[in-house]
Amino acid sequence: MKKLLLLIVVLCCFKPSYAQKHLLPKFVRKMLFEQDTSKGSSFFILPVVASAPETGFEGGGSALYSFYTDTVAPGQRVSNIFGYATLTTKGQSRLSLSTNYWTSQNKYHYTALVSYINFPFNFYGIGNETNSSDKDPLGHKRTRINLTAEKRFGKNIYLGVVAGGLDYKFNDKAPGGIYGQLPANSRPAGGSVLFAGPSFVFDNRNNNTYTTKGTLVTSYFQLMKGLYGINGYRGGLFNIEASQFFSLTKKLVLGFNAQAQSLVGSKEPFFLLPSLGNDEIMRGYYNGRFRDRNLVAGQGELRYRISNRFGIVGFLGWGEVFDKSFSFAKLKPTIGGGGRYFFDVEKGLSMRVDYAYGEQRPGEARQSGLYLSLAEAF
Repeated sequence: MKKLLLLIVVLCCFKPSYAQKHLLPKFVRKMLFEQDTSKGSSFFILPVVASAPETGFEGGGSALYSFYTDTVAPGQRVSNIFGYATLTTKGQSRLSLSTNYWTSQNKYHYTALVSYINFPFNFYGIGNETNSSDKDPLGHKRTRINLTAEKRFGKNIYLGVVAGGLDYKFNDKAPGGIYGQLPANSRPAGGSVLFAGPSFVFDNRNNNTYTTKGTLVTSYFQLMKGLYGINGYRGGLFNIEASQFFSLTKKLVLGFNAQAQSLVGSKEPFFLLPSLGNDEIMRGYYNGRFRDRNLVAGQGELRYRISNRFGIVGFLGWGEVFDKSFSFAKLKPTIGGGGRYFFDVEKGLSMRVDYAYGEQRPGEARQSGLYLSLAEAF
């Protein structure tokens, strides 16, 4: 797995003295140390540095701008705009801009995402039992647009639509590997997908950034049509995710999260298959190491709020990808922990650092991953 070296502002890790604070620019002091209870907007920047043989040095950062569209209505959700950009010395890049927007009194909810990736990744084959020795490096370019619009009905239910498109381009950097063994329709040099479909949400959480009690259920079905290199594909992706939170004490929260995905249709390209592992669920697994037509995963997380600014968490979970038949015996474990720094106490916005361990397959090192993100995993 690619090892990420993430540059964190060191001052986040300790409480500085008065003199140390005033050595910093005013906007940095406000971003890191000043507690705002006025429901005003906030801005946070997180630098990122990475290094790997296939990319060389990578530098960039992410930024989060958060705000309320209504500062008077009780229970108003936090809206945000998030941007991410990195560039490597070998010419690869990752760019992303997204927004999560709640109108006044949470009557409507909109999301939008535009992203571009020109970045290599490793293909290991299809299924729940792929081997590290089969690693096959691929060149990869992807453009993605994703839009959702939902209207609230009653107190907690949202109905809406999801739509967007994907465009992929691939090249095999090491011909003769496992990638070349895929059926021709599963490994096109590239192709585009348009999708649209309905969405359903049930949401009675007390807060959408740092939830301490309540339930969230989100689901959608994307009807998909392949274009260009994959114009033979017609199908869809069903996704459902549920989270439940319990406030055990004033500082202790227990959360559960589960997700299921299913790809339907035939002649599907491999890159549409659900894959196990990311910074939100099944942490500790390289994203794309295990992929198949169906995915099931679940996790529990115990969160302890040490103070207004700091928190720690511990989590564990299980997950699996499969073609047709689910098997409890093949569930893969994940376990880990991390720390939280709340840069906006009023809105419950945090920077998180997590480290997770996955399974250890025969003859391989134990899978693991380090994650640095803005906002909670779920």
